[in-house]
Amino acid sequence: MPASHFRFAPGWRTLGLAIALPALLAAFSPATFAADVVVVTDSRHPVKTTGGERLIDLSEASRIETELSAQLPTDPETAAALVKHRLNQGGNDLQRRIAFAYQGITDAWSLGVTSLPAVVVDRRYVVYGEPDVARAVARIAQYRKAQP
Repeated sequence: MPASHFRFAPGWRTLGLAIALPALLAAFSPATFAADVVVVTDSRHPVKTTGGERLIDLSEASRIETELSAQLPTDPETAAALVKHRLNQGGNDLQRRIAFAYQGITDAWSLGVTSLPAVVVDRRYVVYGEPDVARAVARIAQYRKAQP
């Protein structure tokens, strides 16, 4: 059968577009050009994420501390025993949450973040004050294009 007479069924064409279009949009999105995107924020500075970035919430450590110290008795020994019990009860999940929260604080400090929210790309470029991560990454991509 000659190639000019070969036709896909209408359903196949729609399926092809449904697969190809999102893949093309993802391939050419600003976040794709950034190898490493880190967003540093806290509870007072909400951000609109894209899903592909690492989010460091500087408020997480204090939230965990608040959970552990909620409704503690005034007696220091009893309070210490209760916190120890809560730590044991939280198990590995709580230990991971604590480690992740404090690692985030350390990483934000090592990146030199001075204001929130901060969007850091490739540990080199930063946009402060932009709550929309996609816009911040696009601004960085535009700058990088102009300043190779």
